[in-house]
Amino acid sequence: MKKLILMVAVLSGLSLNGYAGDPVWLQGKTDQQYEITVYRNASCGCCKGWISHLKDHNFSVKDVVVNDVNSHKQRLGVPAKAASCHTAEVNGKVIEGHVPAQDIKRLLASENDIQLLAVPGMPSGGPGMDTEGARRDAFTVYSMDSQNRVGSFSHYADY
Repeated sequence: MKKLILMVAVLSGLSLNGYAGDPVWLQGKTDQQYEITVYRNASCGCCKGWISHLKDHNFSVKDVVVNDVNSHKQRLGVPAKAASCHTAEVNGKVIEGHVPAQDIKRLLASENDIQLLAVPGMPSGGPGMDTEGARRDAFTVYSMDSQNRVGSFSHYADY
C-alpha cells in the first residue's frame, strides 16, 4: 500500500508544471488556444517559468530570445512604469510581465479597447515567480486602453 501511495504521489507531481510551486496558477485553465510571441533574455529563469505557465494553459508560444528586450517594449508602447522582464504579443494585444494566463484569455475572449495588460516588476509568487517556498506577494494586473487610460484588470492577494 505504501508503494502505491508513493507511486501516485510521484506521478501526480509529474503532471504539474515542473517549475511551478503554486497550483493556483493552473486554475481557470481552458481548451481555448492562442498563439503568443514572447520576447525575453536568454538568462532569465522566471521568463522560462512564465512560458511554461502559458503552455500549461494551451498557449502556443513562440519564444524569441533577444539581446535587448527594451527595444521591443518601446516598439510596442510599454510605459516605463509598467516594465517587467519579458514582453509578449497576442492577437494585437501587448502583455508585459507575469500576467496570469487566465487574465490573458479573459482579455482575448471579451470585446474591449484594452491594448496592454501589465504586471510591473517581478512580484514573488506570481506565475513564473512561484518556485516552491516563494513568498506570495499581492499584485495587480493593470490594463491600458487605446486612449492610454490605465485601469486595474485584476488583483491577486491571499492566493
